[in-house]
Amino acid sequence: MYPVSEAFLQAVQENTRKYYWTGKITTKAGVEYPFGYEDIVKGSGYITAQCCGSTEIELGTVYAAEMGITLFSQIDRYTLEDAKVELSYHLRIADGSFEEVSMGIFEVSEANRTAHCLELKAYDYMLRFEKSFNGFETVGNAYAFLALCCKSCAVELAHTQAEIEAMPNGAEMLSIYPENDIETYRDVLYFVAQVLGGFFCINREGKLELRKYGSTPVMEIQSRHRFTSSFSDFITRYTAVSSTNLRTETAEYYALETDDGLTMNLGINPLLQFGLEETREQLCRNILNDLSVVNYVPFDSNTIGNPALDLGDVLTFTGGQADGEQLTCITAFNCKIGGKQTLKCVGKNPRLSQAKSKNDKNISGLLNQIEAGKIGIHTFTNDRG
Repeated sequence: MYPVSEAFLQAVQENTRKYYWTGKITTKAGVEYPFGYEDIVKGSGYITAQCCGSTEIELGTVYAAEMGITLFSQIDRYTLEDAKVELSYHLRIADGSFEEVSMGIFEVSEANRTAHCLELKAYDYMLRFEKSFNGFETVGNAYAFLALCCKSCAVELAHTQAEIEAMPNGAEMLSIYPENDIETYRDVLYFVAQVLGGFFCINREGKLELRKYGSTPVMEIQSRHRFTSSFSDFITRYTAVSSTNLRTETAEYYALETDDGLTMNLGINPLLQFGLEETREQLCRNILNDLSVVNYVPFDSNTIGNPALDLGDVLTFTGGQADGEQLTCITAFNCKIGGKQTLKCVGKNPRLSQAKSKNDKNISGLLNQIEAGKIGIHTFTNDRG
Protein backbone atom coordinates (compact mmCIF):
# COMPACT_ATOMS: atom_id res chain seq x y z
CA MET A 1 0.00 0.00 0.00
CA TYR A 2 1.17 3.49 -0.79
CA PRO A 3 2.25 5.08 2.53
CA VAL A 4 -0.58 7.26 3.85
CA SER A 5 -1.58 8.58 7.27
CA GLU A 6 -4.03 6.97 9.67
CA ALA A 7 -6.27 9.98 9.08
CA PHE A 8 -6.34 9.13 5.36
CA LEU A 9 -7.22 5.49 6.04
CA GLN A 10 -10.02 6.64 8.31
CA ALA A 11 -11.38 9.20 5.84
CA VAL A 12 -11.29 6.86 2.85
CA GLN A 13 -13.63 4.44 4.66
CA GLU A 14 -16.27 7.02 5.57
CA ASN A 15 -19.69 6.95 3.89
CA THR A 16 -19.02 10.35 2.34
CA ARG A 17 -15.73 11.86 1.22
CA LYS A 18 -14.46 15.03 -0.38
CA TYR A 19 -11.70 14.60 -2.91
CA TYR A 20 -10.30 15.82 -6.20
CA TRP A 21 -7.71 14.82 -8.79
CA THR A 22 -4.87 16.82 -10.31
CA GLY A 23 -2.19 16.12 -12.85
CA LYS A 24 0.65 17.47 -14.90
CA ILE A 25 1.86 16.82 -18.43
CA THR A 26 5.55 17.38 -19.14
CA THR A 27 6.71 17.24 -22.77
CA LYS A 28 10.11 15.93 -23.83
CA ALA A 29 11.07 19.56 -24.40
CA GLY A 30 10.38 20.29 -20.74
CA VAL A 31 7.14 22.27 -21.20
CA GLU A 32 4.70 21.68 -18.32
CA TYR A 33 0.90 21.69 -18.55
CA PRO A 34 -0.78 21.30 -15.14
CA PHE A 35 -4.47 20.37 -15.10
CA GLY A 36 -7.18 20.16 -12.43
CA TYR A 37 -10.22 18.02 -11.71
CA GLU A 38 -12.44 20.37 -13.73
CA ASP A 39 -10.27 19.73 -16.81
CA ILE A 40 -10.94 15.98 -16.79
CA VAL A 41 -13.93 14.81 -18.84
CA LYS A 42 -16.21 13.05 -16.38
CA GLY A 43 -15.98 9.28 -16.55
CA SER A 44 -13.03 9.27 -18.95
CA GLY A 45 -10.08 8.63 -16.65
CA TYR A 46 -8.77 5.30 -15.43
CA ILE A 47 -5.66 3.53 -14.18
CA THR A 48 -5.42 -0.23 -14.59
CA ALA A 49 -2.65 -2.59 -13.47
CA GLN A 50 -2.07 -6.30 -12.94
CA CYS A 51 0.61 -8.67 -11.71
CA CYS A 52 -0.98 -11.92 -12.92
CA GLY A 53 -2.87 -13.21 -15.95
CA SER A 54 -6.59 -13.77 -15.98
CA THR A 55 -6.70 -17.21 -14.36
CA GLU A 56 -3.88 -17.96 -11.94
CA ILE A 57 -1.15 -16.63 -9.67
CA GLU A 58 2.11 -16.10 -11.54
CA LEU A 59 5.76 -15.51 -10.67
CA GLY A 60 8.13 -13.23 -12.55
CA THR A 61 5.53 -11.07 -14.24
CA VAL A 62 6.50 -7.69 -15.67
CA TYR A 63 3.19 -6.09 -16.66
CA ALA A 64 2.95 -2.39 -17.46
CA ALA A 65 0.23 -0.27 -15.87
CA GLU A 66 -2.03 1.66 -18.24
CA MET A 67 -3.61 5.09 -17.85
CA GLY A 68 -6.26 6.72 -20.02
CA ILE A 69 -7.74 10.19 -19.69
CA THR A 70 -9.64 12.80 -21.73
CA LEU A 71 -8.96 16.46 -21.00
CA PHE A 72 -10.61 19.72 -21.97
CA SER A 73 -7.38 21.03 -23.40
CA GLN A 74 -5.96 22.74 -26.48
CA ILE A 75 -2.44 21.29 -26.12
CA ASP A 76 -0.92 20.42 -29.48
CA ARG A 77 -1.05 16.63 -29.62
CA TYR A 78 2.05 16.50 -31.83
CA THR A 79 4.16 17.79 -28.92
CA LEU A 80 3.07 14.93 -26.65
CA GLU A 81 5.01 11.98 -28.05
CA ASP A 82 6.55 10.22 -25.02
CA ALA A 83 5.42 13.10 -22.79
CA LYS A 84 5.23 12.35 -19.07
CA VAL A 85 1.88 12.40 -17.25
CA GLU A 86 1.71 12.51 -13.45
CA LEU A 87 -1.57 12.01 -11.57
CA SER A 88 -2.45 12.70 -7.93
CA TYR A 89 -5.48 12.02 -5.74
CA HIS A 90 -6.34 14.47 -2.93
CA LEU A 91 -8.60 13.45 -0.04
CA ARG A 92 -9.89 15.69 2.74
CA ILE A 93 -9.01 14.26 6.15
CA ALA A 94 -10.38 15.00 9.63
CA ASP A 95 -8.49 18.25 10.23
CA GLY A 96 -9.88 19.76 7.03
CA SER A 97 -6.67 19.56 5.02
CA PHE A 98 -6.23 17.48 1.86
CA GLU A 99 -3.74 14.60 1.79
CA GLU A 100 -2.15 13.92 -1.59
CA VAL A 101 -1.54 10.42 -2.95
CA SER A 102 0.63 9.99 -6.03
CA MET A 103 -1.07 7.74 -8.58
CA GLY A 104 1.98 7.15 -10.74
CA ILE A 105 4.02 8.41 -13.67
CA PHE A 106 3.10 7.44 -17.22
CA GLU A 107 4.47 8.04 -20.71
CA VAL A 108 2.08 8.98 -23.51
CA SER A 109 1.75 6.39 -26.28
CA GLU A 110 -1.33 7.82 -28.01
CA ALA A 111 -2.69 11.36 -28.19
CA ASN A 112 -5.87 12.00 -30.16
CA ARG A 113 -7.62 15.32 -30.70
CA THR A 114 -11.36 15.95 -30.92
CA ALA A 115 -13.01 19.35 -31.35
CA HIS A 116 -12.61 20.36 -27.72
CA CYS A 117 -10.81 17.50 -26.03
CA LEU A 118 -7.49 15.71 -25.89
CA GLU A 119 -7.56 11.92 -25.45
CA LEU A 120 -4.45 10.35 -23.93
CA LYS A 121 -3.37 6.76 -23.43
CA ALA A 122 -0.16 6.18 -21.50
CA TYR A 123 1.86 3.38 -19.90
CA ASP A 124 4.33 3.33 -17.05
CA TYR A 125 8.09 2.91 -17.44
CA MET A 126 7.91 -0.89 -17.76
CA LEU A 127 7.72 -0.47 -21.54
CA ARG A 128 11.19 1.09 -21.51
CA PHE A 129 12.53 -2.43 -20.95
CA GLU A 130 11.21 -3.47 -24.38
CA LYS A 131 14.72 -3.01 -25.79
CA SER A 132 16.78 -5.74 -27.42
CA PHE A 133 19.05 -7.52 -24.97
CA ASN A 134 22.49 -8.65 -26.10
CA GLY A 135 24.29 -9.27 -22.80
CA PHE A 136 24.36 -13.03 -23.08
CA GLU A 137 27.81 -13.27 -21.50
CA THR A 138 26.52 -11.61 -18.33
CA VAL A 139 27.46 -13.30 -15.06
CA GLY A 140 26.54 -11.97 -11.64
CA ASN A 141 23.98 -12.03 -8.89
CA ALA A 142 20.42 -10.78 -9.22
CA TYR A 143 21.40 -7.19 -8.41
CA ALA A 144 23.99 -7.19 -11.21
CA PHE A 145 21.33 -8.18 -13.74
CA LEU A 146 18.88 -5.59 -12.39
CA ALA A 147 21.49 -2.83 -12.41
CA LEU A 148 22.36 -3.68 -16.02
CA CYS A 149 18.71 -3.61 -17.10
CA CYS A 150 17.94 -0.36 -15.27
CA LYS A 151 21.02 1.44 -16.57
CA SER A 152 20.42 0.32 -20.16
CA CYS A 153 16.74 1.33 -20.10
CA ALA A 154 16.97 4.53 -18.00
CA VAL A 155 14.78 3.35 -15.13
CA GLU A 156 15.78 3.74 -11.49
CA LEU A 157 15.81 0.67 -9.25
CA ALA A 158 13.77 0.98 -6.06
CA HIS A 159 16.09 -1.36 -4.08
CA THR A 160 19.64 -1.10 -2.85
CA GLN A 161 22.22 -3.78 -3.58
CA ALA A 162 22.09 -4.86 0.07
CA GLU A 163 18.31 -5.27 -0.06
CA ILE A 164 18.44 -7.50 -3.14
CA GLU A 165 21.35 -9.60 -1.86
CA ALA A 166 19.58 -10.15 1.46
CA MET A 167 16.69 -11.89 -0.32
CA PRO A 168 16.66 -15.68 -0.72
CA ASN A 169 18.67 -16.42 -3.90
CA GLY A 170 19.70 -12.76 -3.99
CA ALA A 171 23.40 -13.48 -3.38
CA GLU A 172 23.64 -16.50 -5.71
CA MET A 173 25.83 -16.15 -8.82
CA LEU A 174 23.73 -16.49 -11.96
CA SER A 175 24.57 -16.78 -15.64
CA ILE A 176 22.47 -17.06 -18.77
CA TYR A 177 22.25 -20.46 -20.43
CA PRO A 178 23.13 -20.01 -24.13
CA GLU A 179 19.99 -21.77 -25.43
CA ASN A 180 17.27 -19.30 -24.48
CA ASP A 181 14.45 -17.19 -25.86
CA ILE A 182 15.53 -13.92 -24.27
CA GLU A 183 14.88 -11.06 -26.66
CA THR A 184 14.48 -7.97 -24.47
CA TYR A 185 15.52 -6.58 -21.11
CA ARG A 186 11.94 -7.16 -20.02
CA ASP A 187 12.47 -10.88 -20.56
CA VAL A 188 15.57 -10.74 -18.35
CA LEU A 189 13.52 -9.08 -15.59
CA TYR A 190 10.95 -11.87 -15.88
CA PHE A 191 13.53 -14.56 -15.18
CA VAL A 192 15.26 -12.61 -12.39
CA ALA A 193 11.90 -12.03 -10.68
CA GLN A 194 11.24 -15.78 -10.80
CA VAL A 195 14.59 -16.49 -9.15
CA LEU A 196 13.79 -13.93 -6.44
CA GLY A 197 10.31 -15.38 -5.90
CA GLY A 198 8.30 -12.28 -6.78
CA PHE A 199 7.11 -10.01 -9.58
CA PHE A 200 8.20 -6.64 -10.92
CA CYS A 201 6.16 -3.49 -11.29
CA ILE A 202 6.86 0.22 -11.64
CA ASN A 203 6.01 1.98 -8.39
CA ARG A 204 4.38 5.38 -8.13
CA GLU A 205 7.74 7.13 -8.15
CA GLY A 206 8.56 5.57 -11.51
CA LYS A 207 11.09 3.09 -10.07
CA LEU A 208 11.40 -0.64 -10.78
CA GLU A 209 10.23 -2.50 -7.68
CA LEU A 210 10.22 -6.19 -6.79
CA ARG A 211 7.18 -7.29 -4.79
CA LYS A 212 6.46 -10.60 -3.16
CA TYR A 213 3.21 -12.22 -2.13
CA GLY A 214 2.56 -11.81 1.58
CA SER A 215 0.32 -12.91 4.41
CA THR A 216 -0.16 -9.72 6.45
CA PRO A 217 -3.38 -7.86 5.58
CA VAL A 218 -3.14 -4.11 5.06
CA MET A 219 -6.87 -3.38 5.14
CA GLU A 220 -10.32 -4.80 5.82
CA ILE A 221 -12.97 -4.27 3.12
CA GLN A 222 -16.38 -4.25 4.80
CA SER A 223 -19.68 -4.93 3.05
CA ARG A 224 -20.63 -1.25 3.13
CA HIS A 225 -17.52 -0.48 1.06
CA ARG A 226 -18.56 -2.87 -1.75
CA PHE A 227 -21.11 -2.42 -4.51
CA THR A 228 -20.72 -5.97 -5.82
CA SER A 229 -18.46 -8.87 -4.90
CA SER A 230 -17.89 -12.48 -5.86
CA PHE A 231 -15.76 -14.94 -3.87
CA SER A 232 -14.55 -18.42 -4.82
CA ASP A 233 -15.35 -21.39 -2.61
CA PHE A 234 -11.72 -22.55 -2.52
CA ILE A 235 -8.35 -21.27 -1.35
CA THR A 236 -5.45 -21.08 -3.82
CA ARG A 237 -2.35 -22.71 -2.31
CA TYR A 238 1.00 -23.78 -3.75
CA THR A 239 2.98 -26.67 -2.31
CA ALA A 240 5.39 -27.47 -5.16
CA VAL A 241 7.39 -25.97 -8.02
CA SER A 242 8.49 -27.55 -11.27
CA SER A 243 11.51 -26.35 -13.26
CA THR A 244 12.63 -27.78 -16.59
CA ASN A 245 16.28 -28.74 -16.93
CA LEU A 246 17.15 -28.09 -20.56
CA ARG A 247 20.34 -30.14 -20.50
CA THR A 248 18.64 -33.32 -19.28
CA GLU A 249 15.23 -32.44 -20.79
CA THR A 250 13.48 -33.33 -17.56
CA ALA A 251 11.16 -31.41 -15.28
CA GLU A 252 12.59 -31.26 -11.75
CA TYR A 253 9.90 -31.31 -9.09
CA TYR A 254 10.31 -29.87 -5.59
CA ALA A 255 7.55 -30.00 -2.99
CA LEU A 256 6.78 -29.21 0.63
CA GLU A 257 6.50 -32.09 3.08
CA THR A 258 2.72 -32.05 2.67
CA ASP A 259 2.14 -31.74 -1.05
CA ASP A 260 -1.59 -31.28 -1.46
CA GLY A 261 -1.78 -27.98 -3.32
CA LEU A 262 -0.99 -26.52 -6.71
CA THR A 263 2.32 -26.78 -8.58
CA MET A 264 3.94 -23.62 -9.96
CA ASN A 265 5.54 -24.40 -13.31
CA LEU A 266 8.66 -22.22 -13.72
CA GLY A 267 9.25 -23.51 -17.24
CA ILE A 268 12.71 -23.18 -18.75
CA ASN A 269 14.40 -20.41 -16.82
CA PRO A 270 17.84 -19.79 -18.41
CA LEU A 271 19.16 -18.52 -15.06
CA LEU A 272 18.37 -21.86 -13.41
CA GLN A 273 20.27 -24.08 -15.85
CA PHE A 274 23.85 -23.92 -14.55
CA GLY A 275 25.30 -25.26 -11.33
CA LEU A 276 25.23 -28.45 -9.32
CA GLU A 277 21.99 -30.32 -8.82
CA GLU A 278 22.11 -29.36 -5.14
CA THR A 279 22.41 -25.67 -6.06
CA ARG A 280 19.46 -25.84 -8.45
CA GLU A 281 17.39 -27.57 -5.81
CA GLN A 282 18.22 -24.93 -3.21
CA LEU A 283 17.30 -22.14 -5.62
CA CYS A 284 13.97 -23.78 -6.43
CA ARG A 285 13.19 -24.53 -2.78
CA ASN A 286 13.83 -20.89 -1.88
CA ILE A 287 11.36 -19.90 -4.61
CA LEU A 288 8.89 -22.43 -3.21
CA ASN A 289 9.25 -20.98 0.29
CA ASP A 290 8.31 -17.53 -1.04
CA LEU A 291 5.42 -19.01 -2.99
CA SER A 292 4.11 -21.10 -0.11
CA VAL A 293 2.76 -18.00 1.68
CA VAL A 294 0.08 -17.77 -1.03
CA ASN A 295 -3.12 -18.76 0.74
CA TYR A 296 -5.69 -16.62 -1.02
CA VAL A 297 -9.38 -16.75 -1.83
CA PRO A 298 -9.90 -15.54 -5.43
CA PHE A 299 -12.40 -12.69 -5.66
CA ASP A 300 -13.76 -9.92 -7.86
CA SER A 301 -15.25 -6.82 -6.25
CA ASN A 302 -16.52 -3.35 -7.15
CA THR A 303 -15.65 -1.03 -4.25
CA ILE A 304 -15.95 2.62 -3.26
CA GLY A 305 -12.20 2.69 -3.81
CA ASN A 306 -9.01 3.39 -1.94
CA PRO A 307 -6.39 4.88 -4.30
CA ALA A 308 -3.63 3.97 -1.82
CA LEU A 309 -4.14 0.24 -2.48
CA ASP A 310 -1.62 -1.40 -4.79
CA LEU A 311 -0.71 -4.68 -6.48
CA GLY A 312 0.27 -7.38 -4.01
CA ASP A 313 -1.64 -5.87 -1.08
CA VAL A 314 -3.22 -8.54 1.12
CA LEU A 315 -6.82 -7.84 2.18
CA THR A 316 -9.58 -9.31 4.29
CA PHE A 317 -13.25 -9.02 3.41
CA THR A 318 -16.03 -9.03 6.01
CA GLY A 319 -19.82 -8.92 5.86
CA GLY A 320 -22.18 -10.42 3.32
CA GLN A 321 -20.90 -13.64 1.77
CA ALA A 322 -17.27 -12.87 2.70
CA ASP A 323 -15.33 -14.98 5.19
CA GLY A 324 -13.47 -12.54 7.42
CA GLU A 325 -11.00 -15.23 8.47
CA GLN A 326 -9.59 -15.74 4.97
CA LEU A 327 -6.97 -13.69 3.15
CA THR A 328 -6.93 -12.49 -0.41
CA CYS A 329 -4.53 -10.45 -2.52
CA ILE A 330 -4.85 -7.73 -5.16
CA THR A 331 -3.55 -9.17 -8.44
CA ALA A 332 -5.35 -6.61 -10.61
CA PHE A 333 -7.18 -3.32 -10.16
CA ASN A 334 -8.99 -0.74 -12.23
CA CYS A 335 -9.29 2.68 -10.60
CA LYS A 336 -11.80 5.02 -12.25
CA ILE A 337 -11.05 8.71 -11.81
CA GLY A 338 -14.05 10.00 -9.89
CA GLY A 339 -15.67 6.56 -9.85
CA LYS A 340 -15.53 3.05 -8.48
CA GLN A 341 -12.48 0.86 -8.04
CA THR A 342 -12.49 -2.76 -9.17
CA LEU A 343 -10.25 -5.15 -7.26
CA LYS A 344 -9.46 -8.72 -8.27
CA CYS A 345 -7.53 -11.78 -7.15
CA VAL A 346 -7.09 -14.71 -9.51
CA GLY A 347 -6.34 -18.29 -8.57
CA LYS A 348 -6.86 -21.95 -9.40
CA ASN A 349 -8.58 -24.61 -7.33
CA PRO A 350 -6.06 -26.94 -5.62
CA ARG A 351 -8.64 -29.73 -5.61
CA LEU A 352 -8.40 -29.93 -9.38
CA SER A 353 -4.66 -30.61 -9.16
CA GLN A 354 -5.30 -33.84 -7.28
CA ALA A 355 -6.49 -35.41 -10.53
CA LYS A 356 -2.87 -35.52 -11.65
CA SER A 357 -0.43 -38.13 -10.47
CA LYS A 358 3.02 -37.10 -9.29
CA ASN A 359 4.44 -38.44 -12.54
CA ASP A 360 2.03 -36.27 -14.51
CA LYS A 361 3.18 -33.27 -12.50
CA ASN A 362 6.82 -34.11 -13.15
CA ILE A 363 6.44 -34.18 -16.92
CA SER A 364 3.74 -31.53 -17.32
CA GLY A 365 6.25 -28.67 -17.10
CA LEU A 366 8.28 -30.05 -20.00
CA LEU A 367 5.23 -30.89 -22.10
CA ASN A 368 3.69 -27.49 -21.56
CA GLN A 369 6.89 -25.82 -22.72
CA ILE A 370 7.10 -28.00 -25.83
CA GLU A 371 3.49 -27.24 -26.75
CA ALA A 372 4.02 -23.53 -26.18
CA GLY A 373 7.18 -23.36 -28.23
CA LYS A 374 9.50 -23.99 -25.28
CA ILE A 375 8.75 -20.85 -23.33
CA GLY A 376 5.77 -18.66 -22.63
CA ILE A 377 7.10 -15.32 -21.52
CA HIS A 378 6.26 -13.27 -24.61
CA THR A 379 2.59 -12.92 -23.71
CA PHE A 380 2.51 -9.40 -22.28
CA THR A 381 -0.95 -8.01 -22.96
CA ASN A 382 -0.28 -4.29 -22.68
CA ASP A 383 1.87 -2.60 -25.27
CA ARG A 384 1.89 0.44 -27.48
CA GLY A 385 -1.00 0.26 -29.85
